[in-house]
Amino acid sequence: MRTVVAVLIVAGFTVTSFASNWPEFRGPSGDGHAADAKLPVAIDESVVKWKTPIHGKGWSSPVVWDDQIWLTTATEDGTRMSVICVDRNSGKILHDKVLLENESPAFCHPMNSYATPTPVIEAGRVYIHFGSYLTACLDTSNADVIWKREDLECDHHRGPASSPILHDGKLFIAYDGYDVQYVVALDKETGETIWKTKREIDYGTNDGDRMKAYCTGQVITVNGQEQLVYPSAVATISYDPSNGQPLWTAYHEGMNASARPLYGEGLVFITNGMGSMIAVSPDGKGDVTGTHIAWSATKSVAKKSSQLLVDGLLYMNSDDGVISARDPKTGDVLWQERAGGSFAASPIYADGRIYAFSTEGDILTFKPGETYQELAKTTLGDGFMASPAVVGNQLILRSKSVLYLIEQ
Repeated sequence: MRTVVAVLIVAGFTVTSFASNWPEFRGPSGDGHAADAKLPVAIDESVVKWKTPIHGKGWSSPVVWDDQIWLTTATEDGTRMSVICVDRNSGKILHDKVLLENESPAFCHPMNSYATPTPVIEAGRVYIHFGSYLTACLDTSNADVIWKREDLECDHHRGPASSPILHDGKLFIAYDGYDVQYVVALDKETGETIWKTKREIDYGTNDGDRMKAYCTGQVITVNGQEQLVYPSAVATISYDPSNGQPLWTAYHEGMNASARPLYGEGLVFITNGMGSMIAVSPDGKGDVTGTHIAWSATKSVAKKSSQLLVDGLLYMNSDDGVISARDPKTGDVLWQERAGGSFAASPIYADGRIYAFSTEGDILTFKPGETYQELAKTTLGDGFMASPAVVGNQLILRSKSVLYLIEQ
């Protein structure tokens, strides 16, 4: 399949958007946007092109390169960790490979899974991550392991969840555990450590449970300088991605941060995993808590899922079933609607519409704007913990047990 490449300016930085690829968590720009996709308004069985059962338990989101869809899974008890590749045209499983067997896996919270981190994919290579258990680079033609790391130690305490990201030849991963907290950059070709930086955060406690986080980083460019923004418990640190040196730190309390930070309107939007968020101007140095936080909020803030920025408004779906829109410059809530159920998956924006996916299987479609305009509410499958992928005019959904391809 021919790959169509276009360069876009998104949220103040340049990204490459592949019309037939969704390479990492939340897509090519890491913000849940698939603006040019033509998707059905209502998502239900009538628009399912194929569906494929996925064994085990895994909340990792699907990633796509050309005609391959990759995701991870594990046994519920964590004794086997696997990678699966599915053909995008037919739904047929091309590879189903056990990468690791564990005799005594550490505890994992029932809300989490042993296969929650989302892979990263590029031409010919897919990077698989199971937290401290395993990080590996696989050949996408045969699922053979090219390199692997099993020596990056961390007690995740409730299971791993942070997804790796790929940038400038480096694979960035955060290990925010009960015992240790650090960010590492691996050489994508060899898996060797390029830099490793300990989190320099005053957590205000000796309780490791209050130090853990599950966040996926984001690379942004501010005034010509790249920054690697990585939330942790209590604080978020921006690093120089070339060498791991901290640039700025913003304290915001909280723990269990999991939402990918979002950059737009001159601000970085960060949720702390405990129902509050801040907006930070990313042009400071050192501790910017008292100088560069534009606003903070606690109303209708999601604890698990990431935010969505569309046409100058900020949207999110919260754990308690509330969908909301706010002014990103002030943090003021413009509207909120109780959709029911709960949300863990992150919403997406496509074809002028926002789609939200609940843990119970409800799919809500609404129009972005200063007032709430619901377009459809449907039900599909047994609930969504993973965030979706979009390629071309196709929506790829992973429910708790099935992988779906949706097409008009």
